[in-house]
Amino acid sequence: MSKKLIRTPRGTHDLAGIDQLLHQDVVAKGRKILRRYGFDEWQTPIFEDSSLFLRTLGDSSDIVSKEMYLFQDKGGDTLTLRPEGTAPVCRSFLEQGLTQSLPQRVFYHGSMFRYERPQKGRFREFRQFGVEFIGVEAAWRDAEVIKMASDFLGSLGLSDIVSLEINTLGDIESRQNWRDALVKYFSKFKNELSEESQNRLLVNPLRILDSKSEKDKALLADAPLAHDYLNENSKAFWNELCQSLNDFGVEYKVNPSIVRGLDYYSHTAFEFVTDALGAQNTLLGGGRYEGLIEELGGPSIPAIGWAAGVDRLVEVLKGRSEIKPDAYVAVLPTTENEISVAAKIASILREADWSVKIDAKGRIKKRLSKVLSEECHFVIFLGEEEVSQEKLKIRDLRTRKEILISQTDLLSTLLELSSKG
Repeated sequence: MSKKLIRTPRGTHDLAGIDQLLHQDVVAKGRKILRRYGFDEWQTPIFEDSSLFLRTLGDSSDIVSKEMYLFQDKGGDTLTLRPEGTAPVCRSFLEQGLTQSLPQRVFYHGSMFRYERPQKGRFREFRQFGVEFIGVEAAWRDAEVIKMASDFLGSLGLSDIVSLEINTLGDIESRQNWRDALVKYFSKFKNELSEESQNRLLVNPLRILDSKSEKDKALLADAPLAHDYLNENSKAFWNELCQSLNDFGVEYKVNPSIVRGLDYYSHTAFEFVTDALGAQNTLLGGGRYEGLIEELGGPSIPAIGWAAGVDRLVEVLKGRSEIKPDAYVAVLPTTENEISVAAKIASILREADWSVKIDAKGRIKKRLSKVLSEECHFVIFLGEEEVSQEKLKIRDLRTRKEILISQTDLLSTLLELSSKG
């Protein structure tokens, strides 16, 4: 009786084949764009002390109350698989003692974990590519960071299917006035709110604006808008942001429904959205935050950042990208007697930076058929006759032409054939 197969846990998936190639391409292009802007790559641990997220995300947030993978290790420490990347970067920033070395330009990528209901574009292990620009105050810096995100998506060939939506949350004073107005408004309809939003009403009313409940959505149309409660400082910041986006040549649309439920977010909030993924339409989102570093025990230092969902980007790119596996050279010995020569030929090619696969099992016709179905440009046939004469038979699969050469001419011949391709 065969044993039951073990499959990936729900909400996770393997990266292999085209998925892995596209994932690598997204990260490589992101890294290239970020380095143009002078950003450095950091990597933080996949798990952190749970207090990092309990303190920064708050007990009332969905992430903390429902979604965190929290566990106690054998030493009794309470740890959490990171659900997002901003808090770990800020923790690292403080731990490295960089508060006097501003600004800090940081980017990162890796897996995040949240216990969510899996659906298209949403996983329990999901990969992010993110940015944190720490120690910048001016609104034009927000526009620069948004431009950087636009360049990143453009490098992936997605400019034609994404659009930028922006909003302002105002400063602390403006946000508090808006919050009070929301409490007053939603209190009138408390019994019509979902149970979850009723709980949010006193704890964090801004998060009602993010509700997925149809009952709540019906009340959002007439809810107070942040723009109506901006003080003069916030209005000036907003106007400078919009002007700077125009200066950078970035097109945008104002969307008052874009909010951030955490108290340390202020002023700029933005999302790059697409129609290509159905309900999960946000490919990249970010905003300005001004109290997070202080919450972690550091001084009051403002920052702005964004994060892109790599899995979602890969899903969109599958039907658009022309990326292919690297081409390789196939070495096909006719029998096992020629394997030693095949190994020497393969070693010569690999040392010259060619990708080589040796296939010695099965009928030559079947092996050739397999090669033809893959990204192979050249096949080297090694039969008894070729080996005895120190020759090689090379077939160029792009032109279907076949030539017989001396083994010593292998590298020069392949280079010549490649240049013609």
